[in-house]
Amino acid sequence: MVRQAVLDAGVLASALRSGSGASHRLLLLLGRAGYEINVSVSLILEYEDAARRVAGKAGLTQAGVDDIIDYLCRVANRHTVHFLWRPRLKGQKVDHVLELAVQAGCRFIVAHNVGDFKDVERFGIRAVTPKDFLRITGDTR
Repeated sequence: MVRQAVLDAGVLASALRSGSGASHRLLLLLGRAGYEINVSVSLILEYEDAARRVAGKAGLTQAGVDDIIDYLCRVANRHTVHFLWRPRLKGQKVDHVLELAVQAGCRFIVAHNVGDFKDVERFGIRAVTPKDFLRITGDTR
């Protein structure tokens, strides 16, 4: 079973900063594991911003950041979010992640700050950490 997920931008930033954590593993498994990610224009812009902020510390050039963003756009399911409501979580940056997850029919939002996604269960979605998501997908290596 392929699990659908939305990765919060913090997961991407964490994956780029450290090559040994669960966030990095999630990126390495894209296209090969039992999950697919979903993106929208606003989330891609947030990914780009997060990647550019950590690029120097991660030893990435701007061209490297562009390559990563291009790759994510290629492997992800792309969505246009049409909702005009705001769930009013902890702000716009997490609201649009929830709206995307609902639009895409995802069961998971993967984030380090799962507390920001309090009460998403009412939409049939679970907010989980990267490590927990790897456990759920069965990739605990």
